[in-house]
Amino acid sequence: MRSTPYKYTESVLLHLAGLERHSVVDGPGIRMAVFAQGCPHRCPGCHNPETHLPIGGEYRTVDELIGYYEESNLLRGITLSGGEPFGQAKAFSCLAKAIRERGGDIITYTGYYYENLQRMNDPDINALISYTDLLIDGPFIKELKTLTLAFRGSSNQRLIPLSETGQELYQIIESAQVISF
Repeated sequence: MRSTPYKYTESVLLHLAGLERHSVVDGPGIRMAVFAQGCPHRCPGCHNPETHLPIGGEYRTVDELIGYYEESNLLRGITLSGGEPFGQAKAFSCLAKAIRERGGDIITYTGYYYENLQRMNDPDINALISYTDLLIDGPFIKELKTLTLAFRGSSNQRLIPLSETGQELYQIIESAQVISF
């Protein structure tokens, strides 16, 4: 156990398509991967098409996910994926803040481009951006699919470090050997 239980509020819910409590494929190190349910982008060829509709999935409280995170001493941080995490920016920012307070790093995937998120000027979106260390942005574009860029599905997707920790994650990813097929 990393620390004493931290209670935000039981009413902060995340609508999830899935949860991987120990993932090694969603960013550097061992991470908890949290998959949002619902995605407005609905990219053709998406590897998570079951996350597109805002129905299905399950609801979990932020406190519950914090509890899962604290149960493991192996986790480097969390990856927020989807679906579209910015579709639930308020709840995901609560989770990201709590994990940051516990020393974990935050990787957030989005089908939006960073510049478009900034132009939205939404306080909840801005909060999630502020707690994100590394943003992986851009829609998946089937014609630009690649197997040679680590943690990206298509070559238009960018790794954007948003903090010093994000820069470290960026360096780890960029220096990783990727097997070409």
